[in-house]
Amino acid sequence: MVGSSGRVVVTGGAGLIGSALVWQLNREGIDDIVVVDRLGTSEKWRHLVPLHFADYLDAEEFFARIAAQPDAFGEIASVFHLGACSSTTERDASYLIANNVRCSQEIARWALARGARFTYASSAATYGAREHDMREDLDPHSLRPLNMYGYSKHLFDLWMRREGLRDRAVAIKYFNVYGPNEDHKGTMRSVVAKAFEQIREHGTIELFKSYREGIVDGEQTRDFLYVKDAAAITAFLARTPQAAGIYNVGSGVERNWRDLAGAVFAALRLPQRIEYVEMPEVLRGKYQYRTVATIDRLRAAGWTALMTSLEDGVADYVRNYLATGAVLGTESAAASSPLPTFSATR
Repeated sequence: MVGSSGRVVVTGGAGLIGSALVWQLNREGIDDIVVVDRLGTSEKWRHLVPLHFADYLDAEEFFARIAAQPDAFGEIASVFHLGACSSTTERDASYLIANNVRCSQEIARWALARGARFTYASSAATYGAREHDMREDLDPHSLRPLNMYGYSKHLFDLWMRREGLRDRAVAIKYFNVYGPNEDHKGTMRSVVAKAFEQIREHGTIELFKSYREGIVDGEQTRDFLYVKDAAAITAFLARTPQAAGIYNVGSGVERNWRDLAGAVFAALRLPQRIEYVEMPEVLRGKYQYRTVATIDRLRAAGWTALMTSLEDGVADYVRNYLATGAVLGTESAAASSPLPTFSATR
């Protein structure tokens, strides 16, 4: 487990949650870390610059090496498998199966065969259209993911269960994670990041209208979790010996989109200007009007810390990262920068 002798492996280590996890481990005094990712032509490499780790490998090189030389990295204490295609709009099912299922099976077998603590990212997307009672003990065969990404995560969860490996690992169903180091995610960036750009460009934030009776525009809810909390909880679960199986990782509090928009405007010290726009027809039949994590299992495992409030998380993200261009680990250098001046009447 984290903190015991041996190296730590973090796949997806340059991504949103992965880089935050490496940052968190560094804060805990851990730097004997092998970071695995696919940097490609993106700017994800910037997320690694301030972090401390022993080695970086491209994903293809890493998987080839553990197949040819399973003990190539010496003693492994803990493996965090956070690398995946996280696009909910990805249409290539074969790619998602190869990347999110087959590669996950390969690294799970490798990690557990070495006696390493194995912690991996599942997703709240596995719950599908369910809007209430999102519990980890639901019959997995009752879940109906709404997109291929969610289904690929569900398939791996089912495989872990079928192989009898679930009780030897920690599976984390992350809810709506937002925060620094998501600039590479394009259309999959959080609404906080998109709202910041909309204010910069137009002075307004666009939110979808509601198409459900009894729910007014902007009152659709989500469980928003700041990435620093997500990283801290991930590290905690990995070092907690009694933790095993599936854990919802969210704030446990539902907040609406209007709350989130208001938090972004407040962080920028601007008056609210929200415009409600039509939702694309392709999304209307799949849209969830409410999500909130049931975090009883997480609390029972010993996580007692308060989650960062939406207002505090958004303020930190907007002021110390989005407005300055900083990445995790460079906050202090950018903290003295003044807030940008945006027009609220453009």
